[in-house]
Amino acid sequence: MDPENPVVQLCAQGMKAETEGREADARELFLRAWEAAGDDYEACVAAHCLARHQPTPEETLRWNQECLTRADRVGDDRVRGFYASLHGTMGRAQLALGRPGPARAHFRSAAGHLDAVPPGPYREWVRLCVARGLRATDDAPAPDGPVRVLLTRLCARADLEALSLLLPAYMGSLAYMGSLGAPEDEERLTTALRMLHAEKRLPAPEQSALSEAIALRAA
Repeated sequence: MDPENPVVQLCAQGMKAETEGREADARELFLRAWEAAGDDYEACVAAHCLARHQPTPEETLRWNQECLTRADRVGDDRVRGFYASLHGTMGRAQLALGRPGPARAHFRSAAGHLDAVPPGPYREWVRLCVARGLRATDDAPAPDGPVRVLLTRLCARADLEALSLLLPAYMGSLAYMGSLGAPEDEERLTTALRMLHAEKRLPAPEQSALSEAIALRAA
């Protein structure tokens, strides 16, 4: 985004107000951004922010749909990285209205657009939100029991070295990230488990838990 763009500047001021707990100020700034928008791109950015400050689920959905519609009208690389988040917010809005079917469709679309989000903490956060949405709509694998048991044991004795290997494949933002159901998601965790198993340095119960987890994933 262009930091010199007046609409982007208003949205940045609104986000700062959000972090400071000034919700009314944030909404006013986002509304000013919407009113100042001169094209579909600027309207997309403003609507995305404004959707977070609506009084009802219906209004939240309406503004999220407005944002998605404007992004579709832009249709170029400026919005390519937006779609994972836009479909994720649409999914959450549909879920809040008790519509798991439409919500699931949006979460699937969000998962399909994750590769367009630049690598980094924001992408991992979006991924976490999408995985949570897929689980909420019964469209993602249940948490891997043996791996969770193993992680609990590693956390209990603060084995940071082992956790640093497993956690990036299993969690994001200090919360269970889970799988989006893609083969590469499963392979990433399986590879981490095998690497830790090959070191043969964990206590016998944990080494056995590793073997069990790997065997279950290979079945």
